[in-house]
Amino acid sequence: MNISKIKIFFALGLFFMGIYSCDLGVSPSDSISTSKMQDPSSIVYATDGNYSMMKDILEFQGSENDGNTYVRHLTQLCEFNGDNTCLSGRTSDPLYETATYKLDATMSNISYFWWCAYKIIYGANNIIASVSESDDHSMNELLGENYFLRAMCHFDLVRLFARPYNQGRDNPGVVLMDSPVKESVTRATVGEVYDLIVSDLQRASSLMQQKYSRGNSYANQAAALALLSRVYLYMGENEKVVETADKVFDLVPISNLEPTSTFPDYFANALSSSETLFAVAHTAADNKGQASIGSMYLNDGIGWGEVYASESYLDLLEQYPEDVRNKFIRPVYTYDGSGKHKYWIYYSVLNIDNNNLEDVNYEVTYDTSAGRYKFTDENGNIVYVNKSTSEGKDVYSIVLNGKTQIVHFGYEMDERNGYPKYYVLKYSYQDDDPMLSSPVILRLAEVVLNRAEAYAKLGKTDEALADVNTIRERAGLSGDELFSSTNMHGYDNVLDVVLDERRLELAFEGQRAFDVFRNGKSLDRRYPGVQPAVVISPDDERIINYIPQSEILVSNIEQNP
Repeated sequence: MNISKIKIFFALGLFFMGIYSCDLGVSPSDSISTSKMQDPSSIVYATDGNYSMMKDILEFQGSENDGNTYVRHLTQLCEFNGDNTCLSGRTSDPLYETATYKLDATMSNISYFWWCAYKIIYGANNIIASVSESDDHSMNELLGENYFLRAMCHFDLVRLFARPYNQGRDNPGVVLMDSPVKESVTRATVGEVYDLIVSDLQRASSLMQQKYSRGNSYANQAAALALLSRVYLYMGENEKVVETADKVFDLVPISNLEPTSTFPDYFANALSSSETLFAVAHTAADNKGQASIGSMYLNDGIGWGEVYASESYLDLLEQYPEDVRNKFIRPVYTYDGSGKHKYWIYYSVLNIDNNNLEDVNYEVTYDTSAGRYKFTDENGNIVYVNKSTSEGKDVYSIVLNGKTQIVHFGYEMDERNGYPKYYVLKYSYQDDDPMLSSPVILRLAEVVLNRAEAYAKLGKTDEALADVNTIRERAGLSGDELFSSTNMHGYDNVLDVVLDERRLELAFEGQRAFDVFRNGKSLDRRYPGVQPAVVISPDDERIINYIPQSEILVSNIEQNP
């Protein structure tokens, strides 16, 4: 069944729009009746409708907006507040507020996301309330899929609108919806929400069997367990992370990782890859064009191309040029009249007027008589570049205002507002369309790294590094480029090794900020871009979003500080 064509919605609105907060006993006029829920074809149709709401353009507050989709807002809300992206200019899209931590309760992205998440939950709850577990494996599979969807949406909500689990189970969570009808609308605690998520995923995995999977654009047993491993990781239940990850590998062996040779094309072909555990399937009919996820990352005849890979991410990635993950980044170079790259040197300076770091760059030449590189600055002064060695790598610097300034070499690049264009390709080129992708929610590599982090926290260094090396080897690295307990490449502890590998592997997939804050670490955003050059601590109030004002006005639930 082509789910892109299905638009079956159980409710005209969600609880802040009146479903849960008003006249709770009235069924929406466009819902499927309980009696019809006993028809297997209706269950398939309704379940597919729940998936479809993740990508479809739904009418919200009286209008339809191409940029309003669950998966687009999820991806941007989870990624643009991290340290992997550089925003190159002001934009009217509310992603700007996310990227700059200028949050408020009227942002259209959080309002739509909150509404749509609970709309999907409502649809899942209708099926869960109407279908009983039986000997019919196909029906059990569908029931399990809806438990998965309910768990996933609650998990996305509690991550975005509540404090991290490790900061306290008793902190305000989100509204917990475990049935189609609620007598009252209140915020459950973080712990209560996580408990439901765990229970739902356990139930989902017990109901679903891999051989009855409908494909990786639908939930299946491995996907439910993979998400459960992530949830346990957020909860600090490290033994359970290992146990659950092992169950995933029993179903989908680690050998199913996309091979090194085809990994650069993985995200364009995610739906056909054995690595993908769950992705939101998009076809050409679902392509949002300028409103697609890839549009902000890339301009290839179409697309805004305004969000680039950050300098700090590139510094980590470029330590190993042969790492095939470099191919997910496309630098946009300029050329001289003969079609050759122009060589330049660049470094970052702080603009004290707006607290942003800005790149300064100059064309560089090599002075054979001095044996050093040199360039001419904006005042006409010749500046020589000094070379030293640190941890076996060449380090270049200049003396600027009496202080040593680290500089970088590269080819001269095309820029936007002074920021070099490093396009990100993880959401592009499905079917050779630069704006089309099927965003990956869960994949095998993440489960390997979930287990690696759990091993690190359990003091099992060799096991943690073995999992890290599995991912590095798939990235094309070998020999001394791998880790061991006797070769930590300058790292003080194995957890930091794992977290950096997670950053390399899962960049732009909405993981980074959560990884940092849930581990009690600060996020260093001191790199070029229009986002303020600041360090965000894990106890900063801005790491969670405000509950949408439209919800507060109707249900009067507690707002985040």
